[in-house]
Amino acid sequence: MRITLLQTDIKWADPAANAAHMQQMMTAAPKSDIYVLPEMWSTGFAAKPEGIAEPDGGDSVAWMQQMANRLDAAVAGSIAVKDSRDMTFRNRFYFVKPDGANNGGCCHVHYDKHHLFTYSGEHRHYAAGERRVVCEWRGVRFLLLVCYDLRFPTWARNHEDYDCILCVASWPTPRIDAWNTLLRARAIENQCYVAGVDRVGTDPYCEYCGGTQLIDPYGRIAKTCETGKEMTITADIDMERLNAFRMKFPVLKDRDV
Repeated sequence: MRITLLQTDIKWADPAANAAHMQQMMTAAPKSDIYVLPEMWSTGFAAKPEGIAEPDGGDSVAWMQQMANRLDAAVAGSIAVKDSRDMTFRNRFYFVKPDGANNGGCCHVHYDKHHLFTYSGEHRHYAAGERRVVCEWRGVRFLLLVCYDLRFPTWARNHEDYDCILCVASWPTPRIDAWNTLLRARAIENQCYVAGVDRVGTDPYCEYCGGTQLIDPYGRIAKTCETGKEMTITADIDMERLNAFRMKFPVLKDRDV
């Protein structure tokens, strides 16, 4: 499985410009099975979604579907949406597969961020998701997390049901040491790959330096982006190596239940 992670700047509240920029970066990257975008890639992280959130299944999701079809790959990333079922705002992480991919008649699954960032007031404007989501793509099982979720190991615990964590984020520069440490911790304790995708640049509230990286099941950095630079990285998720490690050193068998 080949994975490409996008470390990008995000133009505030401009989905069309951001989609065009992401498309340029994705098509210039090596051919991959999955492309992962940052948290709220279409607008920047908006603690107050009014005027920014899209309808569920709106233009940004349609663009993700178009890119999945064009690249014959999955496209993953979160968007601020207004759920038509209950009219609540959600920080929704979409995992979009190409048309024709077998997914119960639907080409995407989604995960709503469970741990809302109370420090910024996200909990006052968004509804928290209650469903832990694992999706499978081309033989790899992915657990979906959004930013602040990374701090909560119980929610992320591997019950031998996934192989890689995808964590998309808008994680600011002052707390980047925590980001780097938590990515490695989640990989080690869950004996899995961890793909952490963070943005660069600034928004009206914060500065971001990136820290996008793929961590291997031993807790080692397999590949990382340069600090503060827009770029992509492409690496392999080696399932044969992962399964051999789990068989030789069966940490997950001894986990607390």
